[in-house]
Parts: sequence; C-alpha cells; structure tokens
Amino acid sequence: MKLSVYISKAIVTAVKEVYNSEITVSEVQLQTTRKEFEGDITLVVFPMLKISRKSPEVTAQEIGNYLQQNIDIVEKYNVLKGFLNLSISSAFYLDFLKNDAVDPSFGTIKPAAGAKTVMVEYTSPNTNKPLHLGHIRNNLLGWSVCEILKANGNHVVKTNIVNDRGIHICKSMLAWQKWGNGETPGSTGKKGDHLVGDYYVKFDFEYKKQIAELKANGVSEEEAAKTAPLILEAQEMLRKWEAKNPEIFKLWETMNGWVYSGFDITYNRLGVGFDKIYFESDTYMVGRTSVLAGLDKGVFYQKPDNSIWVDLTKDGLDEKLLLRSDGTSVYMTQDIGTAQLRQMDYSTDKMVYVVGNEQNYHFKVLALILDKLGFSWAKDLFHLSYGMVELPEGKMKSREGTVVDADELMDEMIATAKNMADELGKLEGLSTEEKENTYRIIGLGALKYFILKVDPAKNMTFNPKESIDFNGNTGPFIQYTHARICSVMRKAAESAINAEFQFPSKLEINDKEKTIIKLLYSYPDVISEAAANFSPALIANYAFELAKEYNQFYHEYSILKEENHDIRSFRLGLSKISSTVIKSAMQLLGIEVPDRM
Repeated sequence: MKLSVYISKAIVTAVKEVYNSEITVSEVQLQTTRKEFEGDITLVVFPMLKISRKSPEVTAQEIGNYLQQNIDIVEKYNVLKGFLNLSISSAFYLDFLKNDAVDPSFGTIKPAAGAKTVMVEYTSPNTNKPLHLGHIRNNLLGWSVCEILKANGNHVVKTNIVNDRGIHICKSMLAWQKWGNGETPGSTGKKGDHLVGDYYVKFDFEYKKQIAELKANGVSEEEAAKTAPLILEAQEMLRKWEAKNPEIFKLWETMNGWVYSGFDITYNRLGVGFDKIYFESDTYMVGRTSVLAGLDKGVFYQKPDNSIWVDLTKDGLDEKLLLRSDGTSVYMTQDIGTAQLRQMDYSTDKMVYVVGNEQNYHFKVLALILDKLGFSWAKDLFHLSYGMVELPEGKMKSREGTVVDADELMDEMIATAKNMADELGKLEGLSTEEKENTYRIIGLGALKYFILKVDPAKNMTFNPKESIDFNGNTGPFIQYTHARICSVMRKAAESAINAEFQFPSKLEINDKEKTIIKLLYSYPDVISEAAANFSPALIANYAFELAKEYNQFYHEYSILKEENHDIRSFRLGLSKISSTVIKSAMQLLGIEVPDRM
C-alpha cells in the first residue's frame, strides 16, 4: 500500500478515535513535507477544525500524538501552525528497498488486459528538406512521451505522418527540374534529404528575384507573389501530380525516395522509430472523400469558385478552407483522412499530436470538424502543443537555408563531448572504440536532456555549450553519476565485498540516505504524473535531483571503506538501486548511460 494511502487511512481512524467523527480518505489533504522542515509527509489540518472545534495547533498536536502512539511507521511529528509534519521510520524505508525497489522494473507498469491504447504522432516532416533542430525537439518529445505512457501501463502506437505532397514539395521538384542538371545523392555525395533541401532554398531564392522584378515594374508585392512565373509553374505541377501525370509522378517518387533514405539515417542516429508511418499522399484522398460527403450532408458549404469551406463562427472560430477552388487539398483535408485511417487501423482510446504551438488553432478546428462529421472519437484527440526552440542568435527559417541541420548538430555535439572529455581526462584507460562510443553517448545525451528538461509548453533556447557541461542540471552530469556508481560496484566486486545487499530493519539511516530513499520511493508517482501531463521534463528533473542527492551522499559518507558490515552492505544496495533508477529514468528520455566515464 502506498504511504500516502496508508497514512490517510490512519488519519481517518485517528479522527474517529480522537473526535468521535467520521471523515473519508478523500477529505485528508497530504503533501510532501517541504525541505526546510523536519518530516516526510505533511497533513494540512485546517479542514479538520470544523470537527475538532479547536485551534490548528492543538488539533495537529492531538492527531500527531495519536498517530505516534498507534501507527508503527510514524516515528515522530512536529507541528507548524496548521500543518502536521510526520517523520516516517527508517524501518518503513528499509522494507521498501528490500521488497519493492530491488525489482529491476521498479516504477513501471506493464499493460494489463483492457489497458488503453494511445497513439502518438510525432515528427511529421516535409519531404522538401532535411530534419532540423525543431524536428529534434519534436522527435525527442514524441518518443519520450511514448515511453512514459508505456511505463504507466498503456498500449502505445508510435506514428509518423509524412507530408509528401503539396505545393512545398513541388517547389523542390521544380527547382531540381530547372537547375539540377540530373544530379543525385550518389553523384554529389550528399544525403538525399540535404540535396532536396538545397533545391527548396534555390526555389525561394529565384522566386524572390522574380517578385522583386515584378515590383520594379509597378506590380504590388501581394500581386507579384501570386503571379510570379515560378509559383504559377509550381501550382501547375501540383495539379499534374494530383492528376497522376506519369513524368511528374516519377520525379516525385524519385526525389521522395532520396529524402526517406536521408531521414532513416537521422532517425537511427537520434534513436527514434515508429510502429506505423502514414503518408499524406495516401490519406488526403480519404479526407477529400469525407469533405465531399460532408458537403452533401450540409455540414460544409461551397463558394461560387467551387472551393469547399466549414463555418465555425458559432463555435467561436472562423471559416476554414477544406478544398481549394481547383479541387486540390489542404493540410486539413489530409489530417481528416489520417485520423480516420488511424482509428480504423488501431481503434485508439486517445490520439496525441506532438506539434508546435503555432498549430494550436489547426487542431481545435480538426477536432471540431471530425465531431461535426459524426466521429465519436473526435473528443479524444489531444494536441501536445510545445514551444519553439531557438538558438542564442535567434529563429531559423527553412526556405532561407538558416536552419540548424539535425545531422550537423549531432556531429557538433559529439565533437564537443570529445573535446571536453579529453580535456578533463574523463575517459582515460578506455580503448579507442570505447572512447568513440562514449563520446557519442555523452554528446547525444547532452542534446536530448537539455531539450527534454524544459516543460514542453515553454519556448526554449538551445545552447550547445551549456548542454554538455559535466556539472549542473545536464545530461553528462547524470551520466557521470551513473558511471560513478558502476565504478563503486566494480571496486566492491574486485574487493570480494558481499554483493548480496542487505537492508536490516533495525539499521538507523542518516538524513542524506533517507532523502535518497524518499526520492526512490517517489519514482512511480513521478512516472504517473509525467504520463498524465505528457511531460518528459518531470522525469528529466527527477533524474537530476536523484543524481545530485546521490553525489552529495557519495562525497559525505564512506561506502567501501565503511567498517560496519551492515552499513556498508546497505550503502552498496542503496547505490545499486539508485543507479538502476537513474538508468530507467534516462531510458524513458531516450538517453543512454555509460558504465564507464
């Protein structure tokens, strides 16, 4: 039984015995005791005053006295105004270590029969450019949320929708047609997604030149943007693609194939993957069919130019385009179709969209449209809206070629890890192969942790140098703590110290040890809260707090040199469990932890 539940029930009994009154467990308000006060768990006494008809201090004193006398695990208590701080016995925490925390899967829940199925969509790349820093945050959030949801007992399906059609894709295709001279990834040595991205930038460069020429001839900027020859050609290419023009379709398949090969390399390096990949080129027709059906039913309406719209003004929104006047689809059309296909494929209980906060309005509209089309599961769509990620020098723009490329960033992080580790002498004694692998683990761990420790809803600035510091709230600091514990375990084995850790109930533990155990005890609750809030940041900052407390303990107390056998055995056991939980928490973030560092 959880400590909070056990104490709540004990307080219900205390109120009945002391005041001859009945209360329910739900009326008991407990919270973790603040660090500056003595105690482990705190009762908020104020709601009890209507029963006791006494002052907060007296009420707390009477309840605390009853608990100390009648509940074995309540060792002592103290009263601060209307708060009763309870200190839990060492025996309780030692029993927890011995019976629960030693389980390698401690903190996680395996999906049971009837567990909910949650689908999480993340990445959602366009096939006209490589993945960049923004995609990294998206991928890391999506993958970690999936792992946290699984650890909380859900069936999880990881999905990706590839935006492989549309005007933006045609821009790259048209630019390659005009200026590519037949070059390929093989002939240039470039990753396919990088090569195609170069032509997206080339299109924008030439397009802006045409706009400038038209403006110089007296055309307004708005009109110039609409009538520039390049944009008209791109629009015509899109119409030909939707009509399955053989030449255009073949070019589209070829260039998309280059991009997919490039994406796979990046996904593999980043450590993310998917159970199912959907393609807009497949799903938009399903959405188009639904839009036309909605038009027939009067859910949508058609304008004189033949474009199809939905009127959401009565819902506090506005009118939304669903099909253009030339019959081509928009993003909303695709998302309507994708949602339907996913529900048919997996019968999900919840669909989570990991998409930046600039699309907040889009997902409000999507849920409303699906609801108006009569889909009962529309209410279970959830937009995990996350903030933008920038560099210290500001925002990035794909079409202008000023984005931070994901592959280049990973290379930079690994190189920075190598320089810092070598400078600090962290990896002396490892082979060249072991060093290279550890540089990779540290560099990517620094990148992932720095991004995931920030609440998803917040905008953030990614600073590569700050992220790879071996001190402070960083991935390398946590990784080093894990490696430090592994070193302790190796030295214990080399010294033939008993590896069968014991947790004798009579052992007195000090405040620092108790702090670590309390953190370990809270791990299942942290996972549960992180799952409920779709927030890897809660796991990340928990891992840092545990690593920080363990490091302080390591510096203040002897482990291997402790002469008392029971204490030494206990501290080794506590160290081992701490390393297991640190590794488990970091795995939920997609971060590896080395045994040597």
